[in-house]
Amino acid sequence: MDLYEYQARDLFDAHGVPVLRGIVVTTPEEARDAATRLGGGLTVIKAQVKTGGRGKAGGVKLAHSPEEAAEKAAQILGMDIKGHIVHKVLVAEGADIAEEYYFSILLDRAERRYLAMASVEGGVEIEQLAVERPDALAKVPVDPQVGVDEAKADEIIAAAGFREELRGQVRTAMLRLWDVYRDEDATLVEVNPLVLTEDGRIIALDGKVTLDDNAAFRHPAHEALVDQAATDPLEAKAKALGLNYVKLDGEVGIIGNGAGLVMSTLDVVALAGEPLGVKPANFLDIGGGASAEVMANGLDVILGDSQVKSVLVNVFGGITACDEVANGIVKALEILGDAATKPLVVRLDGNNVEEGRAILAAAGHPLVTMVDTMDGAAAKAAELAK
Repeated sequence: MDLYEYQARDLFDAHGVPVLRGIVVTTPEEARDAATRLGGGLTVIKAQVKTGGRGKAGGVKLAHSPEEAAEKAAQILGMDIKGHIVHKVLVAEGADIAEEYYFSILLDRAERRYLAMASVEGGVEIEQLAVERPDALAKVPVDPQVGVDEAKADEIIAAAGFREELRGQVRTAMLRLWDVYRDEDATLVEVNPLVLTEDGRIIALDGKVTLDDNAAFRHPAHEALVDQAATDPLEAKAKALGLNYVKLDGEVGIIGNGAGLVMSTLDVVALAGEPLGVKPANFLDIGGGASAEVMANGLDVILGDSQVKSVLVNVFGGITACDEVANGIVKALEILGDAATKPLVVRLDGNNVEEGRAILAAAGHPLVTMVDTMDGAAAKAAELAK
């Protein structure tokens, strides 16, 4: 789960990372009040969207008074930044910036460890810096068993080239940012920029945090960070039903048992549908021991997607027996009744396949077509979607 900047800022503050005060608002009037509460002087009005490039898009503006804060908020609210509509802005204290740095900790999946990155040349062009002058961005591996302790922080600081007089403050900031990463089960903690102010303070001026959804059970408080308004309703429904579902932009709904099989099915459907301009509409894995009820829930979610024109059910029976899957399909169609109007292509193989096919044949539902092979089923589903 990616967090908004203001949510990352709140986590930083809770872990002792030095930040400036800020208030998130949704109207120009609230922005005026927030600027007044922050002292009535210089503030920064920042669009809250989960994408980069806000400054270049005009989503970050300075205001020198509460009235100007309201004006700037009115200009930013409702903006479209790379497909993200701005519904909230952060009214933050202004700062006299002397220098800008960069620091991040992320999960390095390829190396199966963490990676810390730092540079004394931070700011909005950090991606360009990484490409054009990679030596200016220090990359230091972090052992997950040890994390970022004082010795590792000093190694990062030396690799990045921070001046000696800054190292104490920078070390403290890094250690506390590591606390955020570790204690909140994050996969990314990024500060760009980490700034030195004119009066000599090191402050995290902006933050980006990605939390590991697999660790959500350890953090009940993280539920409050979910942006319900921005969550796709089908994904929210699937999550409530305990389904592993991701909505895609296509026309063929896909259900399978096992992530590998579902991903393979996505590829086969994409290949079969390419000449027809048809693509997969979702990823839905019903798991290795799914019951008829789970199958019915999966079909209910997929058939609720207005973009879906056909559904491909691709199941290899193992723990999930094909007769259970067939019963789930029949049950789902009974539950949906007249609401079920989209054709289903079903490919069953493996454990109890003959029993499963017999159940579907006996039901004789006009929407169901059985196909023996995966390639044939994908081609039929694409044809029906077209």
